[in-house]
Amino acid sequence: MAFTAHGPTPTPLFLWRLLRLFVWKELLCCTFALGVVALLALSHLLPLAAWGIARYDFVLLGCLLMQGLLLLTRFETGREAGVIVLFHLLGFGLEVFKTAHGSWAYPEEALSKVAGVPLYAGFMYASVGSYMAQAWRRFHLTLTGLPSLRLQAGLAGGAYLNFFTHHYGPDLRYVLTALLLLAYRRTRVQFLIHKERFTLPLPLAFALIGLFVYLAENAATALGAWVYPHQAQGWQPVHLDKALAWILMVVVAFLIVSGLKTWEGRRDEAEL
Repeated sequence: MAFTAHGPTPTPLFLWRLLRLFVWKELLCCTFALGVVALLALSHLLPLAAWGIARYDFVLLGCLLMQGLLLLTRFETGREAGVIVLFHLLGFGLEVFKTAHGSWAYPEEALSKVAGVPLYAGFMYASVGSYMAQAWRRFHLTLTGLPSLRLQAGLAGGAYLNFFTHHYGPDLRYVLTALLLLAYRRTRVQFLIHKERFTLPLPLAFALIGLFVYLAENAATALGAWVYPHQAQGWQPVHLDKALAWILMVVVAFLIVSGLKTWEGRRDEAEL
């Protein structure tokens, strides 16, 4: 990370203020994801069974209410919500396929289960898209050294398809990861904190976000969001190889949000 301020060396107090502002913005970007985790925790604390409400249905209703509030308060824009819906659909399609192949399961009954998957499941993927869209806006992200859109789309599409095809053939996640590192080797993401601009290699940003999602996945499974086969007899940490899977999903989310922000930038330029 490169600090680009000019003039005297930044004081510890100034750096501490920057860190606090960075953490605050990160928490705002994670609002949707934190809301989903909070709903999962509430589903254990509230006497839902006595009320005749299935836990999965409660979480779905909470996600829908939260999404509506974010739109009404303009915390999210309509276009950002559209991106989140798209990522929700991509995630739900993956969930249906993976549960059918025994990769994980949703063992509880609910009215909102479709093909063995509760509808709230897609919101967990949508949380990644929501974070990406919020971060882009709140940190005023700019990118340099991007490869061609065709190459990005091909690699992101290959990463998503590999989640399906590796059940029938070789698992190419490591090959895809190497290709992504090669494609984005010169790409830098710049973000703004209190008028100071910082620079980070984009692959490192992907890795940090993917690791954070992996940690969140451990919290979610501990709260019973879903169950992996090795957790059937009791909760255990999620296998570390899932972190790489989430990094690949972050790349898919990045391409979707990047497409939206590129379109918005071109539209704004055309209106000037």
